[in-house]
Amino acid sequence: MRVLHLITFLAFLATAVVAWTKEDYEIFDLVSAIEASEGKGTTFYSWLEVSPTASTAEISKAYRKKSLQLHPDKNKGVKNAHERFARLGVVASILRNPEKRERYDFFYKNGVPRWRGTGYYYSRFRPGLGSVLIFLVILTSGLQYLVQKMNYNRDLKRIHEIRDQARAAAWGAKMTPLEGQRKVKVNLGGGPRLDEDGNLVAGRMVDMVVDGENVYMLEADGSLLPVDSETAVPPSIKKTWFVSLVTSLAGKVVRRDKARGKGASAEPEGTENADSDGGSGTASDAPGSGAVTPKEGSTSGGTKNGRLATTMAGGRRRKVVRRK
Repeated sequence: MRVLHLITFLAFLATAVVAWTKEDYEIFDLVSAIEASEGKGTTFYSWLEVSPTASTAEISKAYRKKSLQLHPDKNKGVKNAHERFARLGVVASILRNPEKRERYDFFYKNGVPRWRGTGYYYSRFRPGLGSVLIFLVILTSGLQYLVQKMNYNRDLKRIHEIRDQARAAAWGAKMTPLEGQRKVKVNLGGGPRLDEDGNLVAGRMVDMVVDGENVYMLEADGSLLPVDSETAVPPSIKKTWFVSLVTSLAGKVVRRDKARGKGASAEPEGTENADSDGGSGTASDAPGSGAVTPKEGSTSGGTKNGRLATTMAGGRRRKVVRRK
């Protein structure tokens, strides 16, 4: 029901906003400017010193008299003299036009609306893309928070109804508290109804336990789940979509930075052993040294048992070619 009322109000507001025209915006600006320069409560008629029922001739006469008083040539050095004189001409033109005057008389009798529509404020202030995005974020987050609040109040009401049903089943119609635990059945699925076969069945019956002022829901494993206001989820700004998105992104960045820090601090395995093993070799084992360490029982540069000897040359082993 509340949602229906809200939709109706928004529809009425949208209709009122669409009703404002360009001429209405001009009247709104003049009313605000005249009250700012001439004093709060000053109207078009009071500024020209005529009655609201004055004729067009009377308005023209009052305008000529007032224009002589406010002419910039007679008010040299007066601040905003040109603006006041130009504003007076616009006021006179509105009151001498029957259609525009009728429109002004409507606001004169009923008052200028405080909310003048998004089109009016947008045309006056011209917000940028950033301002529009900020407004949309605030608006959508506010609506989401409002929905959370409505759901929270609905859950609280439902919890109180369940507690009252359980106590009534345990204590009787007089609601006299009894000592000790009492197991009861509470209908959570509405009133009795007819099934597909036409049989009368009760709603969803749930086993509950009433222990003094406390009410519990009996689970299948025998555990007791308290039924109180703490089970309802309260509204929170942190649960709105924008705050949740920012919090989630910030958490991902922090976790990524921590993972990078741990990876940079950990040294590769075997680096220290490889360095120590590499430093224990002799100079003759180094590649490209061109030297061979003679072994026991071998003759450098010669042959043994008719086999060709080998030697190191440029880091590669090759056969020694015998001279013919």
